Amino acid sequence: MYQAALVDTDFKRGEQVISALEAAGIRVAVAMWVHFSEYEDWRFVLASKDLDAVDMGDAYLKVNRILKEAGMSGRRTPLIFIMRTADPFIRALRKVFSRTADVAGMRFRGQRWGDRFVDEAYAYKIA
Repeated sequence: MYQAALVDTDFKRGEQVISALEAAGIRVAVAMWVHFSEYEDWRFVLASKDLDAVDMGDAYLKVNRILKEAGMSGRRTPLIFIMRTADPFIRALRKVFSRTADVAGMRFRGQRWGDRFVDEAYAYKIA
């Protein structure tokens, strides 16, 4: 199966998403591009205790509202996948990398994290 590559525009959009969320007071715990084996396309994975505090549907509404207010149209917004900080995938990443000074630009490939297999990933933040 063909997997599209991330390009410079994708990396910049990821940075814009994180900046917009943090400017709005959302403390991002995990932000990364991930290609999970069960999906055909890349997902921009986000996790934040601030988003854990609300229903998942409300979390997506909140993120979309923040991105829209930051000038990111639906066309410019990546496919976002919000995960709870208690999710086994997020917990496994945070257990290993939370004390790492800087994970920005770190790549993973062909690894299982928690209950998910990652074909490929590009990390911005794991705190």
